Amino acid sequence: MALRTVAVLLQEPVALFEYGVLAEVFGIDRTEEGLPPFDYRVCSEEDRPLDARHGTTVTAAHRLDATYDADLVAVPASPAAQTPSPAVVAALRDAHERGAWVMSVCSGAFTLAAAGILDGRSCTTHWMHAAELAAMAPAASVDPDVLYVRDGNVITSAGTAAGIDAALHLVRTELGAAVAATISRRMVVPPHRDGGQRQFVERPVPTCEADSLGPLLQWMVQHLDESFTVDDLAARAAMSPRTFARRFVAETGTTPHQWVTDQRVLRARHLLEESDLSIEEVARDAGFGSAALLRHHFSRCTGITPTAFRAQHRVTA
Repeated sequence: MALRTVAVLLQEPVALFEYGVLAEVFGIDRTEEGLPPFDYRVCSEEDRPLDARHGTTVTAAHRLDATYDADLVAVPASPAAQTPSPAVVAALRDAHERGAWVMSVCSGAFTLAAAGILDGRSCTTHWMHAAELAAMAPAASVDPDVLYVRDGNVITSAGTAAGIDAALHLVRTELGAAVAATISRRMVVPPHRDGGQRQFVERPVPTCEADSLGPLLQWMVQHLDESFTVDDLAARAAMSPRTFARRFVAETGTTPHQWVTDQRVLRARHLLEESDLSIEEVARDAGFGSAALLRHHFSRCTGITPTAFRAQHRVTA
């Protein structure tokens, strides 16, 4: 099926940025640049202006029947995404059953879940909502680490700007890399981003309020640039290594090695964002010792290299 007709299904209140992502990729006429035109339709169940918050309303020019022959039906985020109307659910199921592309941006995935479209599929949404989506759609496989997922003719994307990545992937799949590259240049975004949501998430490092390990954990954070073994930590905690290892997992939910690694990656992230230290200096300050070891653990935890992370997240004055 060639990608020619695109229907964006709005729900109230409308999330303007996520809607704007779809409008920017599919709604602008770029035929003068040699790109094929899209028949772009903004659809809503309501024949009235929709609240878009912040003193803004959006009026959709089409009703839901305009989705019935669309090659793509896309659902942007909305606080109402979890409770779509029966008519919205029917429109999405119709699109899916006749083989059209179905796509969501951010929390729009909840509307796809309510329609049963995510059952038996891999999918994603904003990392903050991933656990909630998994609970709502237990038959789906929710991946909170990626920017987008394509499973068959269903594409789900993570929060906000990840909708751009998903939309460009669809354009690249249907119309070729040259068309996707032209659109991305006009939008001043990369045609493809490496990494995933992990690079944006403050990894939840287990903490411990228990009297037995609380002071030790604080000491460990203050001495991340030093090397220490489980035996060293056990001696500092006045326990045998076996008892210490068992107590550590029980009280923090993870092993001493993983806890320290996560803390060192977190320190490295902050240094890469806020300092001018070289990668070697960041590695030493964070306790990894070498740039090679930093790259290994940093990439495994965040899905992106330290150099790429700094390029994307560096805090400038």
